[in-house]
Amino acid sequence: MSTPDELENRFTLRTAVARYDELRTRESLSAPGEDEEGADGATPAPDVDSDALSREETLELLALGELIARKAAYGRQLSVRSARSAGASWSRIGAALGTSKQAAWEAHHRWIDEQGGQRMRTGSIGWDDTEVAAARALADGPDDGGDDSDRTDVPADAGGAGRDDDDRDRP
Repeated sequence: MSTPDELENRFTLRTAVARYDELRTRESLSAPGEDEEGADGATPAPDVDSDALSREETLELLALGELIARKAAYGRQLSVRSARSAGASWSRIGAALGTSKQAAWEAHHRWIDEQGGQRMRTGSIGWDDTEVAAARALADGPDDGGDDSDRTDVPADAGGAGRDDDDRDRP
């Protein structure tokens, strides 16, 4: 059986997407199951050039979907880190992600914690304490100040209590 953890060593994001697309296309073009009907209530004719997926291929398709989501999420957080390095504010990052600056900041901090936790679990993969501290310093550093005038969504536990409007340390 294919699991996302097993597939992670076999596929890059690009090759996982290619395999997923291949299986998904075959699945959508193959004959529907006995219980499936078309929009008009009739069972559609099967595509004679397309083979239905086996049970193992269907499970692989599911595992690939999860693997792609994991790899994309990791890549997204690397891009958030790059955006912070380039001076992007949490408001701009949140907007680029289609979320609030607070949600973007919190997701990034969870990711940093996960990287440190991996090192503690495996001893070799993930970030050591110095790398975690550097990532936190970058994430918590001052924003560019140009677009973060709305400070109402910052909870006190994220450093929002008692701050001046000009303090741009965190979202």
